[in-house]
Amino acid sequence: MATSSSRARPVQFARWFWILLTYVIAALIWWFISLERQNTQMSTLRLQQLNPQHPAYAQQVGQVLTEKKRNTTKHVSEGITFLALILVGAVFVYRAIRKQMEYAALQRNFMMAITHELKTPIATTRLSIETLLRRKLDAPQQEKLLQNALSETNRLNILTNNILLASQLEEKTFQRNHDDVDLGTITSTVVQDYRNRYPGRTIQAGLEQVPLVEGDPLLLEIALSNLLDNALKYAPRESTVQVSLAPVAAGIRLEVQDAGSGIPDSEKEKIFDKFYRGGNEITRKTKGTGLGLYLTKKIIAHHKGDIFVTDNSSGGSTFVVQFPST
Repeated sequence: MATSSSRARPVQFARWFWILLTYVIAALIWWFISLERQNTQMSTLRLQQLNPQHPAYAQQVGQVLTEKKRNTTKHVSEGITFLALILVGAVFVYRAIRKQMEYAALQRNFMMAITHELKTPIATTRLSIETLLRRKLDAPQQEKLLQNALSETNRLNILTNNILLASQLEEKTFQRNHDDVDLGTITSTVVQDYRNRYPGRTIQAGLEQVPLVEGDPLLLEIALSNLLDNALKYAPRESTVQVSLAPVAAGIRLEVQDAGSGIPDSEKEKIFDKFYRGGNEITRKTKGTGLGLYLTKKIIAHHKGDIFVTDNSSGGSTFVVQFPST
């Protein structure tokens, strides 16, 4: 119901906006017609008051008609000016209000997603711990439950870090470190961490020696974790996620490739917007909050880098990150 209501609000807003705009334009046209009617009546009255026997009668008629034409020109100019101002103002107002309504809808979708994202790991961890407390299990079963609980707490930790970091970046209160960072070490650590967390998934890494970059190791680790998490989330379980790091002429190039369904060209820029997620929040099967790629782009920008997405040659998407070398 919340999604239907969210969709109905912009439609209702657009309907009332166009009704109001039509009324204003109709009032402007009526104003022009009324002034022209008054102008014609005044000119007719003045012509009737002229004496046809007067030597300057023709000149007086010309003056009346000239003044009538001047008034008509003035009314047309004023009408066009007012109409232009109304239309320009209407466009700005419409865009501003619609943007705010769309942003509010994204926030509502985010709240729906975050509620699910927070409840799932908490419930799973609680279930694992309760099972360990109530039942006598053998060592392999205990280890499996503990691994599940640890994986869910790691997921919860990443989620809370993303939320806190997004808030800090938005308020410009985050103070990042300025260290010489080895991207190869960070990438290798993150890849191994995800291999441990998802033993059933295949992650291949081709990491070359690259120059150091000036930045914050924690932020860069979060950015790469978000990219890997995104690739694993949307790619089939049996597919391979490939991570590559190599030096290029302009600096350093990092790529994360997946074999998922890909991203439409119309959404390749939108996916980096805050809270943006393609599709319907209720029917979507994949988990997420719409913060991961937004934060990744913010982090990369803080490190004077650039990120964009292209189509993977074998199907899916390739996220490309380019850093300038120090």
